[in-house]
Amino acid sequence: MRRLLMMACLLLSATPSLAAELVVGVTNIRSADGTIGCLLFSAERGFPGDPAAAQARLSLPARPAGVTCRFTGIAPGTYAVGVSHDANGNGRTDTNFFGIPTEDWGVSNNIRPGMRAPRFDEAALPVTEGPAWRIEVQLGR
Repeated sequence: MRRLLMMACLLLSATPSLAAELVVGVTNIRSADGTIGCLLFSAERGFPGDPAAAQARLSLPARPAGVTCRFTGIAPGTYAVGVSHDANGNGRTDTNFFGIPTEDWGVSNNIRPGMRAPRFDEAALPVTEGPAWRIEVQLGR
């Protein structure tokens, strides 16, 4: 019995885990100042801008020609991406008195509601195992 359990454990550990890749091309970057932050969310909580609630975070130098955020080794599932341009390099997306961002931002599916933040379900996209999923997020205010 012990031998059978050990063999089962070895077989299970040798089974490759499913992994997916999401490549986010960020466009419409107005300047090379600061950084571009990409947040990957697998649930509604904290979307689109709470880094503590994100499943993964990337920060890259801003380039007007565009940047690419690459999330690798993620489990297949439903995700949404929030992107912001921290132009002044203070480590956050600045907002005005009403909580409206004063720095450029964008989300997957390029959703831009008029008087509220985008919802997770509006920006969500399915990511499956296989070739990398590629999307484009356009920044704006």
